[in-house]
Amino acid sequence: MLVHNMLRKGLFGELRHCEAGYQHYGARARPAIPGRPKEDKVYTANSYPTHPIGPVAQWMDINHGNRFDYLVSMSADATRGNGSADINTSLIRTVHGQTITLYFDTKLPRPYDLIYRVQGTRGICMASSDKIYIEGRSPKPDTWKPMEAYYKEFEHPLWKALGEKALKRGGHGAGDWMVLYRLINALRTGTPPDMDVYDAATWSCITELSEKSVANRSSPVDFPDFTRGRWKTTPPVRYR
Repeated sequence: MLVHNMLRKGLFGELRHCEAGYQHYGARARPAIPGRPKEDKVYTANSYPTHPIGPVAQWMDINHGNRFDYLVSMSADATRGNGSADINTSLIRTVHGQTITLYFDTKLPRPYDLIYRVQGTRGICMASSDKIYIEGRSPKPDTWKPMEAYYKEFEHPLWKALGEKALKRGGHGAGDWMVLYRLINALRTGTPPDMDVYDAATWSCITELSEKSVANRSSPVDFPDFTRGRWKTTPPVRYR
């Protein structure tokens, strides 16, 4: 939400590239439990794109004046020889000429990291590393700076108003409560939700599209337009 606010205020200039990924060692994040069904499906592509792509899609106004155009995808062979992929890397291009690098990496030992790199014509942010550089604003040219001061200056108004309450109610650093609050508020007021069925379809289809690309030596695969052209006139998401 901080990055969303900074983008809307033009701090990064024109957004050109984002990087994100679900990078989380699954064996330790979801240890085997007696009686839990085993996952039998063999994955050769990005099988969980929605977690990392959601914020990026909103930053890029996907389905709200912009849309994903096509992707190419490539997977590293599995070390276990079961036909599943250890790591998948997908590249997505939007109709406005922006690019996204999207990772799926849950099979190998590694620290948790969703990355969230945001890069525009005036600067760059590495959110999970808490680093930022803004041309003409950062004190030293081409030198990273901690994001602490930006939190103080550009914290999202919605978080300022509800963040303390959300933290008390809990769930993924208060994110769970905030999402539920926003959904219930939309239902009560009859306003569009922050995420709709078109977003769900667009984010989820990355799994199938990446699987097709991997199977065809990383050939480009077009995104369907689930909105049937309405993305051109649907206003961007504004958290209020």
